[in-house]
Amino acid sequence: MGERDDPGVIGRRVQRLRVERGLTQRQLAEPVYTPAYISTLESGRVRPSDDALRHLAGRLGVAFDELATGRSARLVTELRLRLTEAQRTLAVGETEAAAEQYAALLDEAETHGLTAEQAAALLGLGECALETGELVTGRQYFERAESCLAGAPLPTRVPALRGRAVAHYLAGELRYAVYLLESTLDELNRGGLHDPDALLLLYASAIGPYMDMGAHARAAQAAEFALALAPQSGDPTLVARMHRSVARTLVAEGRLAEADASLAKAAELYRGLQIRTEFANCHWMRGYVYAQDGQLERAEAELREALGMLSAKRAALYSSQVAVELADVLHRRGKSDEASALLHGVLDDLSSERGAVHSAAAHRLLGIIAEDARRTEEAEEHYVRALSLLERAGAAGDLADLCRLLGDLLRRTGRVEAALDAYRTGLGHRTAPGTTTLGPAPAQPPL
Repeated sequence: MGERDDPGVIGRRVQRLRVERGLTQRQLAEPVYTPAYISTLESGRVRPSDDALRHLAGRLGVAFDELATGRSARLVTELRLRLTEAQRTLAVGETEAAAEQYAALLDEAETHGLTAEQAAALLGLGECALETGELVTGRQYFERAESCLAGAPLPTRVPALRGRAVAHYLAGELRYAVYLLESTLDELNRGGLHDPDALLLLYASAIGPYMDMGAHARAAQAAEFALALAPQSGDPTLVARMHRSVARTLVAEGRLAEADASLAKAAELYRGLQIRTEFANCHWMRGYVYAQDGQLERAEAELREALGMLSAKRAALYSSQVAVELADVLHRRGKSDEASALLHGVLDDLSSERGAVHSAAAHRLLGIIAEDARRTEEAEEHYVRALSLLERAGAAGDLADLCRLLGDLLRRTGRVEAALDAYRTGLGHRTAPGTTTLGPAPAQPPL
């Protein structure tokens, strides 16, 4: 038997519904049970069987679940309908409004003891917090969602695990983020849990931390897997809207099971829309590869595409990170003024706790631009700020390169001992064991 209330609670509920409908105990009992049985049940002295509850539910005109748990099936379906509405709001970039919707839904789900709906609301609040850069708050929402889903299969828990990993990544905790993503991927693939949506979400989310750690081969492989797993659904916005409309009609007609099926399809499509933020990482990855290959025009086009996708969703923190990459390409194409303006425009969105690696990259590039313009003191200031950010994040490859830049600047200005210290710092981080390598790659999905 599934979850249900205590016999005393059920008995009082049966009595209340019977009186409301003007039925006697005999009328409620016939033709299967006796009035004495109904009396015993209403007093809480017997635990009714599922068959007895189905008989009573039919006589009282309510659903079995409502009689057994006190939760109306209509209430649950209507909550799920509102969850898809909140998903739509977030998917189109109205983050503040979506957060208000999810908060109200969380209160209702907690009041009625609806664990799955509670977890969905917490996930939504976590995603809203990521979009607005409130990383600690977001991580706490994801942790609470994981607790709600503790007994669920791993694919069901993946969105919460991924959300927590992204929060750690954006806070500059690269290795822990990669550990969370890779260990989950490995468990899914080795355990035969080949859920395409779960795998897509994890691979797409791993691209950013891989890149920042210098694991370019793994980033490229993750991008290939993500794009291969991407669902083809035409225009998901239109299809999802259709499913929501159908569900609303079915709820009005009392056809709740069919409404739930339509809502499940709508929710899946809205998840796909939210994954567009992750697909922007794929364009960013391609832009990086083109830039490394010297194909700067193609790199600029890919990075502008990624920036446009993210800006359309008002994903401020992600947009700022891609803007830094784009500024690097613009500088290399001789558009240093445009690059500098782009960097100064996003620095306020980045810090040691929010996008530390890209904040350091912005200061590094501004230092290079300043050095090219012979503004030596300004260049040194940017390099030193970048150095502090990279040491905290543990981005060893970037740190070694920055120490070279700083050392060269100090040497050219006659400060040889300070230059040697900078070089030694860079060499120490480059050769420190475990700072530039990852463990074994996770098992691959069957594509």
